[in-house]
Amino acid sequence: MIKFGPSGNSESFYQEGHVHTEEAAAYVRARGLDCFEYSFGRGVRMSQEKAASIGSAFAREGIELSVHAPYFINFANPDDEMAQKSYGYVLDSARVLRHMGGTRVVFHPATQGKDTREAAFARTQERMKRLRDLIYESGMQDMMFCPETMGKLAQIGTAEEIATLCEIDPVFTPCVDFGHLNARGQGCLRGKEDYRRVLEEMIGRLGFARMKNFHVHFSKIMYGAKGEIKHLTFADQQYGPEFEPLAEVLCALRLEPYIVSESDGTQAEDAAAMKGMYERAKMRFGA
Repeated sequence: MIKFGPSGNSESFYQEGHVHTEEAAAYVRARGLDCFEYSFGRGVRMSQEKAASIGSAFAREGIELSVHAPYFINFANPDDEMAQKSYGYVLDSARVLRHMGGTRVVFHPATQGKDTREAAFARTQERMKRLRDLIYESGMQDMMFCPETMGKLAQIGTAEEIATLCEIDPVFTPCVDFGHLNARGQGCLRGKEDYRRVLEEMIGRLGFARMKNFHVHFSKIMYGAKGEIKHLTFADQQYGPEFEPLAEVLCALRLEPYIVSESDGTQAEDAAAMKGMYERAKMRFGA
């Protein structure tokens, strides 16, 4: 089934006096949400005991957990030693997530750097193949590894590039960040047909079975000439994208992704708003 939840804790979580991640499980459930994404953005620093404690708290509330691997992963880096660190960041994230009881690891694939786009992407593909091998060697092929579409033009992460990387092996499932796509496309996601085009192209390349429960990040994002500038909240009226047309396309295509809100400080509130939009769209489609 489709799931909605926040990436990390909203400002209201702390305003209510909560401190520990374990407390976020009941906080998320009280808002009618179904999932939660924990970020290892600055590094994977969590004991097995803490991971198990977090996992138990979320399991009791029936909330599914995913993690975001460190932001400094770059599989296009010409330095092989740095690439080795990137493998470690992904695999370490997965190992901790396993102790949490989750299965989805989201990661940023690469940055172009000084190379040509073609050279940077070719190196990223080869490194992703090695990552695939390491995933199987580590016995973690039952987990989902989700390379993410990216918001800055200098980053590897167009929808087409992510589909190509996911074609390497079924262990890879796309994380489609629609805010990122909208930012790098200068406001390209304006209505249902724009969303439909992105999703139908991915379904055409990866198949419906792999795309049915794909991973989604969603937020409004300010952008400029080079793409993404910063994340916003649903209260913003200047920048998109809007979730309502996506909700209708998801219903029409019978897709049931795991949708994570990355709004700036209102993640849980905006996740709940998206769930409401989706439920109304589902009623219109008679689903």
